[in-house]
Amino acid sequence: MKNNTISAIIPTYNSAGFLPQAIASIRRQTHGITEIIIIDDGSTDNTAEVVASLGHDIIYMRQQNAGPAAARNRGIETATGQYIAFLDADDQWAPQKTEQQMAIMKKQTDVALIASDMAEIDMEDQVIVDSVLRKHGAHDFFRNLAGTPVPQALAALVHKNFIPTGTVLVKTEVLSEMGGFNLNIRYGEDLELWARIASRYPLICLPEIHLLRRQHATNTTKSTEPMLHDLVKVMISIKTECQAELRSQRVDINRIIASTWADLGYWHFTNGNMMLARQSFLESLRNGLSRRGLTYGLFSLLPNSIVNLLRNTKQRMMNHKT
Repeated sequence: MKNNTISAIIPTYNSAGFLPQAIASIRRQTHGITEIIIIDDGSTDNTAEVVASLGHDIIYMRQQNAGPAAARNRGIETATGQYIAFLDADDQWAPQKTEQQMAIMKKQTDVALIASDMAEIDMEDQVIVDSVLRKHGAHDFFRNLAGTPVPQALAALVHKNFIPTGTVLVKTEVLSEMGGFNLNIRYGEDLELWARIASRYPLICLPEIHLLRRQHATNTTKSTEPMLHDLVKVMISIKTECQAELRSQRVDINRIIASTWADLGYWHFTNGNMMLARQSFLESLRNGLSRRGLTYGLFSLLPNSIVNLLRNTKQRMMNHKT
């Protein structure tokens, strides 16, 4: 494994139409990429044909559909670079991404991972958010760090994931040490891995725009429930894997787990599944007492007719105020 070499890993599923732009953005890097690895996660479109048309220097591997975590792990196992950079098939890197990140990696050799800011684009490549860090009120914080490690990065991550996967440059040996992405988590597996890394190594997040992430019109109702389920799993895993560092950074992980259970309970409550709502609020209260968990937990014990009456009354009151 030669020094300063970078393997780019792209997991893809039915995104053949976007791959040429993604690959072009890798080839435009001002710090050259050693190898491009595409893991086809069981696509049913013409991904194989498109990849074949993009040049013989691409390492293309196909697997049965197993999700992005499994695809990225296979890419990690295949990679020969000292560093790994991830890119989703429908996103694009800014040309200076790897050069600017590598310049910091060379100076701060104890740093395991560097992330960056990103913009969001629509299906026609028009910018709809020029800085996600600024959108969330975090841009000045990372700008003031001036390329130095994030203080108490683990605590920061469990409160808000500031690491977009498509901006990451990370040491291959660290990913191997961590065992890659957790295959038991479908949503939030990236946060879970970054947290484990942050519990052992310094991380940096740059305020520069290094990624254009494409926004799709998705069915949020369909994906919200499994996302909330997996966020609970993410926080429980972080509690298990990072206990000492959580204590040293004074993170009340039980309170965060309680909040994630309450979020799931509220989702079930608003969708009328009172049995699952009660179960979720009970788990929330087991991890920490909160007004929200207790209030909605009690509401979930009421008959549906009473709950609907209370909802309708509340809605009428809100309409009257407006």
